[in-house]
Amino acid sequence: MSTFGLSFLVFCILGICLDASHAQLQLNFYAKSCPKAEKIIQDYVYKHIPKAPSLAAALLRLHFHDCFVRGCDGSVLLNFTSSTKNQTEKVAIPNQTLRGFSFIDGVKKIVEAECPGVVSCADIVTLVARDSVVVTGGPYWNVPTGRRDGKISNASEALANIPPPTSNLSSLQTSFANKGLDLKDLVLLSGAHTIGISHCSSFSTRLYNFTGVLGTQDPSLDSEYASNLKAKKCKSINDNTTIVEMDPGSFRTFDLSYYKLLLKRRGLFQSDAALTTSATTKSFINQLVQGSLKEFNVEFAKAMEKMGRIEVKTGSAGEIRKQCAFVNH
Repeated sequence: MSTFGLSFLVFCILGICLDASHAQLQLNFYAKSCPKAEKIIQDYVYKHIPKAPSLAAALLRLHFHDCFVRGCDGSVLLNFTSSTKNQTEKVAIPNQTLRGFSFIDGVKKIVEAECPGVVSCADIVTLVARDSVVVTGGPYWNVPTGRRDGKISNASEALANIPPPTSNLSSLQTSFANKGLDLKDLVLLSGAHTIGISHCSSFSTRLYNFTGVLGTQDPSLDSEYASNLKAKKCKSINDNTTIVEMDPGSFRTFDLSYYKLLLKRRGLFQSDAALTTSATTKSFINQLVQGSLKEFNVEFAKAMEKMGRIEVKTGSAGEIRKQCAFVNH
């Protein structure tokens, strides 16, 4: 065996050999097969997102919901058809408020015109999420490409894998650990809520029915903030149409105010408030708040790149879909 082979084997025994799927994603994967792809995608995002800035958060959320079910493989984009025989991820409760599908279809259409059958929908979702955050003034992160599109999409898996807004810390920790992400990643990725919006239905239990008894409020939610939400936004427990900013006063900007609000007990979701319930996560939040925006951007970028590698399909796995909502025939 060559010295290289031997040393690689020793590396693997030590448990630090790279997973093959990681090794196959690479920066500028399409450099030869579709050299203009990333620029075409970026130009489309830079043209359209400034006109509809709330879509940036929606596209980032789409990427997160894709990666947490079967990895970052575009499975969240698939429509139900008689050939799939089952309800796809799109119809699952956590995904019923997802937006951005037609945006992804628009990008795919122009990329297909340039290079038919080359660029995956999974890579498009990942690149669009990054470019949308950048155009709204948020951090840039590297997106290695080469993901392939999955052929399977099940609503039940979305329900099982996507952490709901009612999650406590231990269930969040488990959901993230199942995807190879740790508590630091959890705190950093939750920072995306700085540009988030929500429907009342995602947190109205905290205002009106916390213990299962009508009229009870979540004691971990700042009472002044809760009163304000009840008076001005979510005026009844049945309101499922009103939209609320997750980072009031600065939801258009990617900044640290989301974390500052958490420390004031003003996180909108139970899953936001949960981040302050352990010494470990609370100390990460304090470090972020006391540090600079530049430091947060660097850390957020690392966590996003890590998320974009979850259970990716590469090489000959999966396929390159011609249309993002349908598997190839």
